[in-house]
Amino acid sequence: MTCDAHHPPSRTGLIQIEECLDGNGNIRLPPGTTLIALIDRNIANVGDTVAYRYLDHTGPAGTRTVELTWSQLGRRLRAVAAAIQRVAARGDRVAVLAPQGLDYVVGFFAAIKAGTIAVPLFAPELPGHAERLETALGDAEPAVVLTTAAALGTVRQFLNAQNHFRRPELVVIDEVPDADGDAFAEVELDVEDVSHLQYTSGATRPPVGVEITHRAVGTNLVQMILSIDMLDRNTHGVSWLPLYHDMGLSMIGFPAVYGGHSTLMSPTAFVRRPERWIEALSDGSREGRVVTAAPNFAYEWTAQRGVPAAGADIDLRNVVLIIGSEPVSMAAINGFNDAFAPFGLPPTAIKPSYGIAEATLFVATIAPMAEASLVYLDRAALGAGRAVPVPADTPAAVPQVACGQVARSQWAVVVDPATGTELPDGHIGEIWLQGNNIGRGYWRRPADTERTFRARLRDTRGAAGHTAGADLDGHWLQTGDLGFHLDGDLFVTGRTADLISVGGHQHYPHDIEATVADAAALVRRGYVAAFADPDEKLVIVAERAAGTARQDPQPALAAIEVEVLRRHGLPVADVVLLPAGAIPRTTSGKLARRACREQYLRGTLGAH
Repeated sequence: MTCDAHHPPSRTGLIQIEECLDGNGNIRLPPGTTLIALIDRNIANVGDTVAYRYLDHTGPAGTRTVELTWSQLGRRLRAVAAAIQRVAARGDRVAVLAPQGLDYVVGFFAAIKAGTIAVPLFAPELPGHAERLETALGDAEPAVVLTTAAALGTVRQFLNAQNHFRRPELVVIDEVPDADGDAFAEVELDVEDVSHLQYTSGATRPPVGVEITHRAVGTNLVQMILSIDMLDRNTHGVSWLPLYHDMGLSMIGFPAVYGGHSTLMSPTAFVRRPERWIEALSDGSREGRVVTAAPNFAYEWTAQRGVPAAGADIDLRNVVLIIGSEPVSMAAINGFNDAFAPFGLPPTAIKPSYGIAEATLFVATIAPMAEASLVYLDRAALGAGRAVPVPADTPAAVPQVACGQVARSQWAVVVDPATGTELPDGHIGEIWLQGNNIGRGYWRRPADTERTFRARLRDTRGAAGHTAGADLDGHWLQTGDLGFHLDGDLFVTGRTADLISVGGHQHYPHDIEATVADAAALVRRGYVAAFADPDEKLVIVAERAAGTARQDPQPALAAIEVEVLRRHGLPVADVVLLPAGAIPRTTSGKLARRACREQYLRGTLGAH
């Protein structure tokens, strides 16, 4: 994060990368480096520059752009933090139940500034996720809920209907006047304080709150900046990701570190017209480098519905696109690259990455000048726990995308969890992590915290392994993710909880799901869930592709059964076809296989 001749001298007061590294090049944050301290530094040095921009697509007159400079943000934070302090004590939880927008950004940072613990959630109108919201609120027990005037009625109605947690005070962010900031009482924050609770997506179990400290979030932001090579101050963010999601929060965290800005929009605006994302990226690309992030489905959707007309004034030459799904889809990458290469998108733009909420977010990505790459692995060996490369045209070949190199000052080892032993490269095991970016534990779950965040590595492979520089006597995070190291890259093969066990053999659901999509054009690609029932029989749930509602499903059902048996040696016990949108997904857009399985077994699948 060095300054150069193209930037005004005032930027020299911003934090420099050298301040964040020790003599050996390891990440060591300066004393007192909290999110609020970083924001205060930006206010002092680049106060008149834009911090956050929101593109509001809800009005009848087209897009409305709303901006906050760092100085304006500072005034809003003092005012809202003072309002929080009137009704909450230090360490209380403050939940943000607000629509996407700059008021959400203000609420999140103000809760931290007030000395409370922010709980980024979502307004109750998010369809299909009321149960997750109830779970998170019941778990966090917030003393205060922050919302906006527009969402106040819905939020109040939702809270009044809850009887299993105490009724929180309500603060309406956009009704707090700036003048209230005069009553703000300064709070000394420590880097080991919990800044916020990040609730997990709920893909494989009910959501739980991860305690993220200031040290963890600051370390992880620096790790991302170094890995993505965002050292140029003229780098900005563009994001439609929900601000309650860990990557959405990171997209508002970047500017706090390097003094740039992020342009935000709502997930709904993106889904309805994905070209908006492309247009915002193009606008940012003309200013300098622009960074964004999204899961598989967003790249697929944009390649299908968001490609501008040939010759449109779109410039994607300076764009960096993080793709962080589990696992990353090469088909999504290739489809997006093909669609947007005519608009200047470099082949190195898309960065397959791996992250997890328990590690604040970021773990690994490919090098700045590298292109996305994959290996083809033997399916039978993969199921037996070994990554054996085979030619791409091998009938039993399974593609696996490389997630690149682990971030600086973070360690990722592949472990046999039964023995705590590090496995050799090419062997599949559970990914364990260590580093100052790891969260402190799960909120009010000491047993789960001990089991997940306090693992001990009992045996390493020394120089042949991946523990050089790690604290071998320290704790490790058991991620629940399966993967392997090969030729310098980390690969993620899936989640332990998602593995399908039939007849003593393990199968990866996404591999079967891809087979289902290949077998029948009637199936909506990316919207298939595979799991085993209690009798270890394979069940397939798939959404219909657009325009197929009147088609006879029998040929597709037969083709699916034949192809799954041929490729995987598995008989299919049941195939359920549903309309678009019927398969449950997490709030971050991932398949919720656990919820899908539970609904199937209860007989309620597709009933909502």
